[in-house]
Amino acid sequence: MTLSPRHEDAWLVIPLYDEASVVGQVVAEARQVFPHVVCVDDASTDDSVERAREAGAVVVRHPFNLGQGAALQTGLRYVLEATDAAYLVTFDADGQHRVEDAAAMVRRAREEDLGVVFGSRFLDDRTRPGLLKKLVLKAAVWLTNQQTGMRLTDAHNGLRVLRRDAATALDLRQNRMAHATEIVLQLGRTGLPWAEHPVHVLYTDYSRRKGQSLINSVNILVDTLLK
Repeated sequence: MTLSPRHEDAWLVIPLYDEASVVGQVVAEARQVFPHVVCVDDASTDDSVERAREAGAVVVRHPFNLGQGAALQTGLRYVLEATDAAYLVTFDADGQHRVEDAAAMVRRAREEDLGVVFGSRFLDDRTRPGLLKKLVLKAAVWLTNQQTGMRLTDAHNGLRVLRRDAATALDLRQNRMAHATEIVLQLGRTGLPWAEHPVHVLYTDYSRRKGQSLINSVNILVDTLLK
């Protein structure tokens, strides 16, 4: 990883559920560029909380499992109420997002005065999700665009940069995967300037062993249909 200048005024918000084997490394690597990280533990049953804290993250805990949308809302609220952060970055705990992509997105938000930067794995050909997963995700993106009026290429990528005013506008009520559509809808209504930025999502042996890759994509599609 090529290190970028440290972003002292940006906080990473990481939803966390049963990622003890990887979250420590994810947080430690992120903090080389983003010294401020909050993990929202959604009632993990393993040692995720301890590993995240050892790596230097602030940890906020849910007493019950509420879903990724709820974890994101908790993390955003924590940063907005407890810090004066200028930017908030939503970031996954499983090692699929790259810190250098997040840093480039924050730089772009600053330089272009953007309220939102959405990460997209479909703006170039670096990400290899597999044909079936790609088809499912593309279907979910089309549905999201129909529902929100936005024209995104990857509406369900968890890597996003939100300027403080954009983050303040979010009030997520969808706790499961449909929260991604809700985020796009609410951000679109703000009228703030936005852009998509090409990112490389890493489908690791770990995520494949957990069976996350295709199952999560199907969950996204189903929740988008039901929303």
